[in-house]
Amino acid sequence: MAKKTKNGFQVGDMAVYPAHGVGRIESIEERKVGEHEQSFYVIRILDSNMIVMIPTTTSCTVGLRGIISAREVKKVYDILNERDVAIESQPWNQRYREYMGKIKTGSVYEIAAVLRDLCLLKVDKDLSFGERKMMDTARQLLIKEISLAKDVQEDQVASHIEQIFAQLSSSA
Repeated sequence: MAKKTKNGFQVGDMAVYPAHGVGRIESIEERKVGEHEQSFYVIRILDSNMIVMIPTTTSCTVGLRGIISAREVKKVYDILNERDVAIESQPWNQRYREYMGKIKTGSVYEIAAVLRDLCLLKVDKDLSFGERKMMDTARQLLIKEISLAKDVQEDQVASHIEQIFAQLSSSA
């Protein structure tokens, strides 16, 4: 019988860990930390193969969540398709901090908004190295989660996202 924790994750479940992406819960382990026994999720991040240990008691506060449902994917695509968005004129480093904060929330909707905003901004000006890297990170996080939510290949999702933004560069 699979071990289940109070917030509903069990071994084998897919979960999103903010700024790292989607991972599979490989085990739920008890470890002694100081004088106390503590339970941890041991998660393998799919893209990087990195192993992350997250205390089960604080998993919600660090933003660990299940992947979105197939129904929620439409809302992500709606965000990516929005064009009437005012992007503040601000220094790139200030914008970078703001967008990184959104990515670290782990919200797929915030990540979609970051990708959209950076793609819209890219039409008007060159992005900094950090912004280009952030755009790639946001794109990869979305591709991985949407492909799992819809049970389709990642290249299909990547192609769909490229089509959404190809319209931008052709209309500019």
